[in-house]
Amino acid sequence: MVPILLSALQRDGVQANLSLAGNENEKLILAYKPIKVGTGYTASTIQLEFGGRATGEPHQRHAVTCDMAPTINEIVFPKAHPLVMDAERTFWEKATAAHVYCRQGRWRGERYSRHWFDLAAMANSGHAQAAISNRELAYAVAQHKSMFFPEKDANKNSIDYKAAVSTEIQIVPDGSALAPLEKDYMAMLEDGLLSTHQPSFAEVITKCLELQSTINR
Repeated sequence: MVPILLSALQRDGVQANLSLAGNENEKLILAYKPIKVGTGYTASTIQLEFGGRATGEPHQRHAVTCDMAPTINEIVFPKAHPLVMDAERTFWEKATAAHVYCRQGRWRGERYSRHWFDLAAMANSGHAQAAISNRELAYAVAQHKSMFFPEKDANKNSIDYKAAVSTEIQIVPDGSALAPLEKDYMAMLEDGLLSTHQPSFAEVITKCLELQSTINR
């Protein structure tokens, strides 16, 4: 991919640098000079990951448009129709990731609160409800994560993904693990990542608690 992207950057006169990262050089980092830095919460990089652990199923073509397009009629913005994973699969990927965070009770690094925002957003859009009703998909994600993403809880016990997607999921963390999540979320708001709709952290957590209860029922 490196020579292909380098050729495109040179052809279009885009000022950006490419570098490899990860233990197996499976990550390609495109760094660019930002027009606006903001608070620094979001790095001016794009990360492409290449690996064999993701199934990419189920998937479909999805239209992607620029958020600014409806507000500036004088400019024609580009549109794309990439092949993307279904939102229902993404829901279970994020829900089980949140479950791992809760069971481990430890901070997983910056820019992690976006997963909880995404879960709440999918609840508002109806994708979460569709995912929850699809038990076959839920168990497929649980089986895949058990094979490729095994994790231990705070007591060094293996996390049971199948039990999680059935009746034992925990999306909202307890105690001290909630505080760094809220701090990260507030930093995300401050940097303007959610410019079109900015629910409070309390609203997001309330929605996630509802999801947690619905799944476990």
